[in-house]
Amino acid sequence: MSSVLVTGASRGIGRAVAVELAGRGHRVVATARRPEQLADLPVDRRLRLDVTDQQSVDQAMSDAGDIDVLISNAGDTVRAPLESVPLAEVERLFQLNTLGALRVVQGVLPAMREKGAGRLVFVSSIQGRLVLPMIGPYGASKWALEALAETLAIETGHFGVKVSLIQPGAVSSGGAERAKAYVKEKDPYAPLLDALGALRGESVTPEDVASAVADTVEQNEPPLRVPVGAAAERVLAARKQAPENEPFLATEINW
Repeated sequence: MSSVLVTGASRGIGRAVAVELAGRGHRVVATARRPEQLADLPVDRRLRLDVTDQQSVDQAMSDAGDIDVLISNAGDTVRAPLESVPLAEVERLFQLNTLGALRVVQGVLPAMREKGAGRLVFVSSIQGRLVLPMIGPYGASKWALEALAETLAIETGHFGVKVSLIQPGAVSSGGAERAKAYVKEKDPYAPLLDALGALRGESVTPEDVASAVADTVEQNEPPLRVPVGAAAERVLAARKQAPENEPFLATEINW
C-alpha cells in the first residue's frame, strides 16, 4: 500500500479521498490549514498545511515522512463577472488552486525522482478544459493547473513519476454554496449567475470523486486525464469536437 498525502482534507472531496484511501489500506497523511478539523478522520497522520505558505509546506513535508502519492486537492472558487471581480480574489485563487499545488509538488517531487517512483494526482475540473460564465477566475486557475500538470507529466515521466488530472463537473460538496459572490444590486450580469445551475449540469458526490481518485492511484498505468461522471465525460467530449473559432458552452444561455 502507498503512503499518500492529501491536501485540503478538512471537507468535501479531500475528506472523502482521505476516507476512501484509508479504507483501502493506504497510509494517509491528511492535511488542512486547520488540522483540528481532521480529528475524526481514520488516517495515519493529521498535519497543518497551508499550501499558500512556503514555511507551512516545508514543515508539513518534514513531518509527513516518505510520500509515494500526492493528492493535490486544496482549492476554492468565486462567483463574479470578469468586468468587476476584485483582482485580489483572482490572485487568491491562483495562489491557492495553482501555485499552491506547485508549491507542494516541489516539496514531494525530489524524493520521488530520486527513488524512481511516485504519483502526482491533481483534483482539477471540467473547467480546466472549458469555461463557464461567472466562474472565470476559477476556470483560469484550473486551466493553468492543467498546463502545469501536463508539463510535469513530460518532465518527470522519465523518472518514474506518473501524473493524473481528475476532472469532475459539478460536485455536491457545498463549495458552490460557500463561494463568495461579487454581484452588485441590479448587476447586468446577474442573469448569468441565475443560469449557473443549469450550466453546471447534474452533480456527482465527493465520494464519486474519491473513488475515481483511489482507482487512479491504484492503476499501474493511470491516464493523464480522468473525467468523473457521465456529465463530465459528455461535456468534455463535446468540447473536444467543438470548433475552435468561437466560444464553447455545453448549454445555451437564455438571458
